[in-house]
Amino acid sequence: MRTNTTSNETIEMYLKTIAELSDGRTPVVIARVAERLGVTPVSANEMMKRLMEQGLITHERYKGVNLTDNGRTYAYNVIRRQRLWECFLVEHLKIDWAAVYEISCRLEHATSNVLAEALSAYLDHPTICPHGRAIPRPDGTLPKEIGQPLTELSVGQSGVIDSIQPTTTDIFAYLNRHQILPDCKFKIVEVAPMDGPIMIELDAGRVALGQSMAELIFVRTQ
Repeated sequence: MRTNTTSNETIEMYLKTIAELSDGRTPVVIARVAERLGVTPVSANEMMKRLMEQGLITHERYKGVNLTDNGRTYAYNVIRRQRLWECFLVEHLKIDWAAVYEISCRLEHATSNVLAEALSAYLDHPTICPHGRAIPRPDGTLPKEIGQPLTELSVGQSGVIDSIQPTTTDIFAYLNRHQILPDCKFKIVEVAPMDGPIMIELDAGRVALGQSMAELIFVRTQ
């Protein structure tokens, strides 16, 4: 019984990670999935074979993997449970915004669909998680998200932070410390050449962000 549970959790984590890394258009490189999950490329490749056998992903040689319709529904249901828990942890248990992603990732695997819908009703059916990401619907579909990566903007452009992509507690804590949060206004004041850091100005002051961190921040321009 324990083996099946572990297997299901592993499937959920892989599908969820692919969904989080995907932009819905291009395949996700397996090495990125392995890096995010902290596993070896060999282990990731073996798991991808199992997911393909179950009809949950497709693989394009030299490009990466995509979720099938069934795989996408599966992944979005996992993400729904995780983001509902984020809302509960922040709103009702007052757990730090930076810490709830990793905590909710553990809770999602022990949450049935019945419990998820009861949790949603208790929270008055939220549509956005504390990090600004859309919460998938009960039918396993995801509302369209309108933000664009901060890295696509140029000097002088301004806007509002829309959402923060899933990342580590340490990075969430850094962003929280510098008030880089959903609904905060910003302006790009400098972009260093050769993929150097991006300097943004917020009400709390100026902050330099490396490219990898800036890619996690999705914004709406004004």
